Amino acid sequence: MKNVLIATVASLAFALSSCSAGAPVNDDPKPADTTSANKVAVWVTSGSQSKLLKGDNPISIVKAGSNSPSTNLINIDFSTKLQEMEGFGAAMTGSSAYLINQKLNATQRAALLKDLFDQETGIGMSYLRITMGASDFSLEDFTYNDLPAGQTDANLTKFSIAKDQADLIPVLKSVVALQPAIRIMATPWSAPAWMKTSGKLAGGSLKTEWYGAYSNYFVKYLDAYKAEGIAIDAISVQNEPLHEAAYPSMRMDSSAQLNFIKNNLGPLFQSKSIKTKILLYDHNWDRPGYPISILNDPKASQYVAGSAFHAYGGNVTAMSQVHDQFPDKGLYFTEISGGRWAANFSDNLKWNMSNIFIGTANNWSKNALLWNIALDETDGPKNKGCDNCRGVVTIATNGTITKNVEYYTIAHMSKFVHPGAFRVQSDRLSVSTQLEHVAFVNPDGSKVLVILNQGADNKKFTVALGENQFSYTIDPNAVATLVWK
Repeated sequence: MKNVLIATVASLAFALSSCSAGAPVNDDPKPADTTSANKVAVWVTSGSQSKLLKGDNPISIVKAGSNSPSTNLINIDFSTKLQEMEGFGAAMTGSSAYLINQKLNATQRAALLKDLFDQETGIGMSYLRITMGASDFSLEDFTYNDLPAGQTDANLTKFSIAKDQADLIPVLKSVVALQPAIRIMATPWSAPAWMKTSGKLAGGSLKTEWYGAYSNYFVKYLDAYKAEGIAIDAISVQNEPLHEAAYPSMRMDSSAQLNFIKNNLGPLFQSKSIKTKILLYDHNWDRPGYPISILNDPKASQYVAGSAFHAYGGNVTAMSQVHDQFPDKGLYFTEISGGRWAANFSDNLKWNMSNIFIGTANNWSKNALLWNIALDETDGPKNKGCDNCRGVVTIATNGTITKNVEYYTIAHMSKFVHPGAFRVQSDRLSVSTQLEHVAFVNPDGSKVLVILNQGADNKKFTVALGENQFSYTIDPNAVATLVWK
């Protein structure tokens, strides 16, 4: 996150999310049975907050033509599989881990983690992003190899993840116990200061003379986490590489990132048979040329699994621009935050679903992640960055937990679209421009449709399933997830 971009975020139409404090508490994280023949289970969150992940009456699947189709007809072709989904979730920042580990008692902590990560009784988050060292949401600045000014450590003999062992690692171990297959992505905000042109964690670039040592830094990190029983599925090379800030940050233009991957990090991972994915860019939608320029280099591209994006600038269609040129490379959406700059639940629900969850999936993303999983009632702890960001949940000083709109937007995907699911082809025939949708088939064969009604009126639609169909009327300013076998 970056403080300077808050104004940009605020200008993004209905940008981001608002707290649901005071809203009716009728969310229903444990769904009814979805295996009934010829029935579609439905969960709804409405902009009015009258329904918060609320189960609706099941819909009957009938023979096509049994009922007159509505004007809004959606054809879904489950035989045409598109990208494989890897998961949905948010970032377990240092601040989030501290609040969960230190500000909740054991009972509260267990209940929250079960609510967030358990597939049956909770919303089943399946993907986490963590920070390699400090970010703008940590208790202090640090990396894993901090030295007094003027000293260097080419062999990384003083490398240590001790600071992560206070809160982050214990929380991650609890998460892994609940969700053993969870995917974890790790991202550095800065290399150690002694490796940088600035000589400090805030700003500056990585000196070329330390490219080799910094590549080893990644390997030591992966090994240290593996020793703790935590597997890192992917790393991105640098968070927001085109932004330098007062908090840990590091500029790395596309030519530098290409050089680092092509001549150092990629060959080292290959030589050590490291399977952790390497992701490019990890910055806003407005610069798709950055990852494209690296993927255009065949020697660098061979080491790269895909490109990661944030939503503080540009348009979600940038992800499709990269996919169209490199369809064999993955696309990942890795960060956006809600905040006090946007206080309308309904507008935020619609913006997040349209752009981040439905939008990124329809533009080939394999995941969708929000920023801080938890912050306190003063939007912290913070570390010289965004001063009014909001977490997926808010943990108050007294241990009270408020589920914010981000919780519900994640839930409409994470609880129902499981890792290994495929997005499938869904054609729109005369569908209202106020209805947006995306469809999936899960590994167990269950089918999922997530649909958003941007309009202020009820909208009826019909889903065509070959010889069968079903119809549903979605509330105004609402999102619905529909599941059937």
